[in-house]
Amino acid sequence: MNNFFPTEDYKMPTASNYMKFIEGENPFRVLSSAVIGYQYFTEDNKPVRQREAFDVVPSNIKKDGRINHFWAFAVFNINENKIQILEITQKTIMATMESYVKNPKWGNPREYDFIVTRKGSGMDTEYTVSVNPKEPISQSIVDKCKSMNLNLETLYSGSDPFASKEDMRVVEEDRNITMEKIDDAFNNFGK
Repeated sequence: MNNFFPTEDYKMPTASNYMKFIEGENPFRVLSSAVIGYQYFTEDNKPVRQREAFDVVPSNIKKDGRINHFWAFAVFNINENKIQILEITQKTIMATMESYVKNPKWGNPREYDFIVTRKGSGMDTEYTVSVNPKEPISQSIVDKCKSMNLNLETLYSGSDPFASKEDMRVVEEDRNITMEKIDDAFNNFGK
């Protein structure tokens, strides 16, 4: 079993494509502009997002669910050494980040690291936000982010923001074929 893994220091990956705040410090560098909107989770725990506020409470919102304002943007998660999407709904984090971004001495959030520190859990969770001094980000991280063809706008349609344009084309073709089959079945029903 000693040669089961390719290296002795192998560790199973724990990070997904989405950054989640864990207990302790969560440093990250913003890599993109934010998409902003409103979201809720369905009874099946699937997110539904749109740019504008929902006019009415959706019928499929999960029990005790809420509609939240959100920001979503690409980040480099320093702890995980990975490019991910960070979605924020916590108003304390949003307000502090906004104050840095609007402050002329800090400005563009791509020029410095944010550190969100999480303490507690459940209703007793507290977040604090601080920043590191401005410094350039590695060009290799910028290049990797650009090569990923990350499309945050797909969050509004429920599609995968990490899917390549080719993957999206195949999904769209599959949707069209499915719709054609449904139309054919409907039109031929009872014939």
